[in-house]
Amino acid sequence: MMEPIIEASEMPLNADGSIYHLHLQPEQLAHNIILVGDPGRVASVSKYFDHIDFKVQNRELLTHTGTLNGKPVTVLSTGMGTDNIDIVINELDALVNVDLKERRRKSEHTALNLIRIGTSGSFQAEYKINTFCAARYGLGLDGLLNYYSIPEYLYEKDMMEAFDKHIQLPSRFAHPYIIRCSDELLQKVAFDMHQGITATAPGFFGPQGRVVRLPLTFPQQNSLLESFEYKGEKVINMEMETSALYGLGRSLGHNCLTTCVLIANRVTKDFSEDYKPHVERLIQTVLERLTA
Repeated sequence: MMEPIIEASEMPLNADGSIYHLHLQPEQLAHNIILVGDPGRVASVSKYFDHIDFKVQNRELLTHTGTLNGKPVTVLSTGMGTDNIDIVINELDALVNVDLKERRRKSEHTALNLIRIGTSGSFQAEYKINTFCAARYGLGLDGLLNYYSIPEYLYEKDMMEAFDKHIQLPSRFAHPYIIRCSDELLQKVAFDMHQGITATAPGFFGPQGRVVRLPLTFPQQNSLLESFEYKGEKVINMEMETSALYGLGRSLGHNCLTTCVLIANRVTKDFSEDYKPHVERLIQTVLERLTA
């Protein structure tokens, strides 16, 4: 049976046939993709490419695609937050798994390698600032995946149940979810980094327990994240993208991994005075191992 047409209202395209937000054509995308939040960080990655073939930008979504060590590589800025990840992952998947001209899903699936390089704050005192971590699990406090029908086997059900009992979030909060990374990418790229659970919040201030002027509904959140442990796994850090990357990426059949420089420690209150050289070192490490 022929796949149904995906209507223009559901998957908008630009006049040139490129996918709507990313403004990319399929031939402008590599299957090895580095995701960064900041558009300014794209050039910090692509400067290591042997050559750059495509540069495309729309709003905060900047893409450079080229070659490194004989392998095609794309680096793409997502902007901040799971809402942006929702756009980026769905459109990246469409570029390789939908015939954009026919507007039909392809019969043969293509898997992408999606590796996020970012910065975050640690929730464990023993993890020093300016060290690297990798998210073995993404813990979503953002609620995005609750809008999708996700295969049950992708969820870490036992860990989710233990987390629910431990934190007991107010009913007004989104229900948390936990999804594992790609073990293949974890072993290839992050085998010697701190590993554990990365919590993803739907904002930077209140959702991450910061108080400037507005008080918090659930001020004990961070201490409960710090103390959570399940079969030796602890929450090592918090940021704003990983849970959506893992949830959407894995559901669509892609390989996903988040790596971060720990630029702050929320327990000891330390903050890196200059984290940029360490981000540079993480970029070089990921690129070298991904294209080896």
